[in-house]
Amino acid sequence: MQDPNGTLYIISAPSGCGKTSLVRAVISGMDDILVSISHTTRPARPGEQDGINYFFIDESTFQAMIESHQFLEHASIFGNWYGTSKQWVQEQLALGKDVILEIDWQGARQIKWMIPESIGIFILPPTLTALQTRLEQRAQDKPEIIAYRMAQANIEISHYHEYEFIIINDDFERALDELKAVILSERLKLKQQLLRHGNLLRELTK
Repeated sequence: MQDPNGTLYIISAPSGCGKTSLVRAVISGMDDILVSISHTTRPARPGEQDGINYFFIDESTFQAMIESHQFLEHASIFGNWYGTSKQWVQEQLALGKDVILEIDWQGARQIKWMIPESIGIFILPPTLTALQTRLEQRAQDKPEIIAYRMAQANIEISHYHEYEFIIINDDFERALDELKAVILSERLKLKQQLLRHGNLLRELTK
């Protein structure tokens, strides 16, 4: 992928850190930015829709997509497969759209290897106690699943140093402002301004 007009953002966080809520708020409040819709083999949760939250497919279809190299990244998480469509991401970046990938650290490593210019953002909880409270209050998982997610959180958090930016989601509005600031600062860099406003810059420097 050479010189895309858009920027690819990798956003990772332990389950319960508010990553999805932050991403939704960014998407609704900023122009020209999309969240990638992953393919997954896990069953849809209540209220989730195919093609909006995820593309829900069976494992044999997922494996066929792996074999035909259709994914930018893929990983098995909590016993289910997740993957990001290579073609969809490339098309959006070429159109000048910024794309957000909500993936774990394993997927982030794969993306960074293929697209080194992608920007990694890691969302952290203010404390592990706060993280557990959030998992319990959202009432989506059984106690044994919450315990497993907490055990995995330590492993996930240990990879924070592989990302360019760290945001601590203690206060939601502040974390949202910080996430927007990262995206805006990337858009103001010389390379992106040349792509977005090349005609104006050429006119101003005649």
